[in-house]
Amino acid sequence: MAEKPTTMESMRKWIVEHKLRAVGCLWLTGIGSSIAYNWSQPNMKPSVKIIHARLHAQALTLAALAGAALVEYYDNSTGSGTKVNQYAKQFLTMDTHPQKD
Repeated sequence: MAEKPTTMESMRKWIVEHKLRAVGCLWLTGIGSSIAYNWSQPNMKPSVKIIHARLHAQALTLAALAGAALVEYYDNSTGSGTKVNQYAKQFLTMDTHPQKD
C-alpha cells in the first residue's frame, strides 16, 4: 500500500505546481495585514500608511519569490522536477528538421 503523503509534502507539491498563485496569495495576505496594522496607528497620514503597506508587501513578495526559487532548485537537484521542466526536456530532445525552401 502507498503511504498517504504528509501535510508538508502535499503543501510543497501544491506550491511547486502553483508558484505564481502562491506568491499572489501571499502578497494579498501581506498587504491586507499590513494595511490593517498600519490603520491601527493613529499618528500617521493615510498616504504614509498605504506606502508602508506597499513596502511590506513588496518585501514579502521578494521573500516568497526567493522561497519559490529555492523550492525549484531543490526539486531540480533531487531530480523530481516539475511539469515545466519535463516539458522543456521533451521539447529539447525532439528531432528538429529544417524547413525546405
